[in-house]
Amino acid sequence: MRALQLLLKYVFILELHFNFLQKRASRRRYMSHPLQSLSGETRVLAIMGDPIAQVKSPAGVTATLHERGVNAVMVPVHVSPADLATLVSGISLAKNFDGISMTVPHKFAAHALCATATDRANFLSACNIMRRNPDGSWHGDMCDGEGFVAAARAVGCQPEGKRALLVGAGGAGSAIALALLDAGVSELAVHDGDTQRCDALITRLRSVHGDKVIAGSNDPSGFDVIINATPAGMRADDPLPVQADKFVAGMFVGDVITVPAVTPMIQAARDKGCLTQIGTGMFAAVRDRMIDFLLEAGPLAR
Repeated sequence: MRALQLLLKYVFILELHFNFLQKRASRRRYMSHPLQSLSGETRVLAIMGDPIAQVKSPAGVTATLHERGVNAVMVPVHVSPADLATLVSGISLAKNFDGISMTVPHKFAAHALCATATDRANFLSACNIMRRNPDGSWHGDMCDGEGFVAAARAVGCQPEGKRALLVGAGGAGSAIALALLDAGVSELAVHDGDTQRCDALITRLRSVHGDKVIAGSNDPSGFDVIINATPAGMRADDPLPVQADKFVAGMFVGDVITVPAVTPMIQAARDKGCLTQIGTGMFAAVRDRMIDFLLEAGPLAR
């Protein structure tokens, strides 16, 4: 009886180990699948920025497209603002090149390269994703704002009726500002070190949302929602984008930066008991919306 019990236990352990090896092999096959299917039929996408080393989207976008049955690959492209239009014009001649994601600092310039765009992209004069029109020209959209709000809701932030402070009036900041207003914040204060850019965004937003939009500062006192949409925090020696010593429990603090995942501002907010949203959460939500846009129409449509 003792021998039988030991044998059954041994068989059970072997079965567990075999199942573990099967799952690990399955994960490895999945991770290598996009490269294994790389061929002359593979469609090509790019993400363009300056710098570009910080982006994480090529692997995630490629994997998600393959999960959806699309044989396509996204590659990073480092291009300066001065060369962006020339690069896009040249690469548009490639007949298997179907989409472009734009990151810092190209989102405003990208809109000028599009023959057509969505209403929100036209309102913001900015794009972070482009797909082909039937004639080969580009159609753009701006998903950053919708993605950020969706990611914020996922961690428990409800923007309706809240007072929000947004630091950063660039491409991502502009999109987040519009999305917050559309989501129902009671007031939006916008702050940026570039006062001309900040004033221009406030004027544009007021044309739709009126006096709900005001000029802000880096003082978060009295606000329910505080968002950093600037590069501040990417480097260890960057100054904090807001006066983090004035955070209080109950605030929601969000950041667009993905590297480091937890910026000094986010850590300061967590130390004060604030609800937080890190940049990788926003990235995942934006990525899904960009892929939906690419597959909605154009060469990759499903």
